[in-house]
Order: sequence, then C-alpha cells, then structure tokens
Amino acid sequence: MNKMRCIIVDDEPVARKILEEFIRQTGFLECVGQFENTIKTGDFLKDNTADIMFLDIEMPRSNGLQYLKKAVAGPLVILTTAYPEYALEGYELDIIDYLLKPIAFKRFLKAVEKAREYARLKAANAPSSPAYLFVRSEKRIEKVELQDILYIESAGNYVFIYTGTKKIMAYLTLKGIESQLPPADFVKVHQSFLVCFSKIDAIEGNTIKMKGKTVPISRNYRDAVMELVSQRLLKR
Repeated sequence: MNKMRCIIVDDEPVARKILEEFIRQTGFLECVGQFENTIKTGDFLKDNTADIMFLDIEMPRSNGLQYLKKAVAGPLVILTTAYPEYALEGYELDIIDYLLKPIAFKRFLKAVEKAREYARLKAANAPSSPAYLFVRSEKRIEKVELQDILYIESAGNYVFIYTGTKKIMAYLTLKGIESQLPPADFVKVHQSFLVCFSKIDAIEGNTIKMKGKTVPISRNYRDAVMELVSQRLLKR
C-alpha cells in the first residue's frame, strides 16, 4: 500500500507542527497540506485527494463538526481537540478516532494504525475495477479502455484523456475521474496530471516520458512518485 496522504486542519501553529512531526516519524504517512480553517481545507479538497484528515473542532470562522455534517465525502477523519465532550457527536459522524490534546505519539500511532486497517479492509472489499469507462465527449458518449490510457490532463471543468492513438475531451474534473480509476494503476504526478504508472518509459529530472509524450512532475508530488519508483528499482 502506498503512503497515506494526510492533511492537518488546526488554527494553532504549534498543534500543526506537532502533528506534522508525528506524521514525519511514521513511515506509512505523508503530510500533503496544512490549513488553519475548514474553508481552506474545502478549497484544497476540490482538486486534491487525501486519505486522512486530522481535524480540530474549535477554530475561528469554522467548526470541525459542522464541516463534517456538510461534507459529502472525503478523507478518513481523526478529530484532534482539547474538549472530550465532543467525542460522542464525532463518532456519530463516522470519524475513525478521537485524539485529546496534548497528543501523545503512542496514542497517535494507535489512531493512524486504525485508519490504515480501515483503508485496507475497504480496499479488499471493494468491487473489482472495470476494464473500461464511458465518458461524455463532445456530442457523444465514448468508451475508453483503461489499458489504453497513458495520462489524463486537467483543463478546468473538463479533462483530456490521452491514449497511444488519440486525445479525448471529457466533461469531468480531474478529481472526479481519479476517484473512478484504480489507484494502484493511476498516479497523480502534478496538480493537473494523472499518469498510468505502468506506461512510464523514463523519468528525466522533473519530467516523465511516455510514448513520445512528456508530462511534468511537480515538487509537491515528486517524493510520492519516486517512492513508487524505488519500490520497483533494481538494486545492485
């Protein structure tokens, strides 16, 4: 399983710093964002994905529990707060765990292990991915074989799907199509690009080469991409 992408939502800089350090010390986690309120969090999640959200409850201009009540879907949630009276309400909103401040590293590990096990069970019980998708393109609905996709590029409210022989414009967001693709096969390498990992021919600097095409790797995603490469890199 790849590293779990974490975001921290807390108005206290010290609290964010502690969680960031805990994440850094945990091999299967990576921090991909820190936010001082749920407004900025919502903006981030419109175009990005996360597996775990560490969410404070009492914050200026926003409330963690109110945010969860409105959220349709999103990361697994671990609440972080100094107020134990919110625990019951939090579990009614299907949170994974509840961490009381000041948070001990041992208790933090227990919570994230619970999140990792939940994600594993969910993946194991998920229906197998289809070999193709139908997308609305121009004035017709077009069938796209997943094995033919090289990469997908975001273009505002639609995406371009590149195969070895054609480019398809589909009326989808990058986040929307990413949620319907097998995560083991398709990897986000840039804010605007998803690539089929098995179709990568070479990586040169901050670019990926695929069948004569070039796709950029952004600084925010480079470590995750190279971690996947290192798992398949032949050792001396």
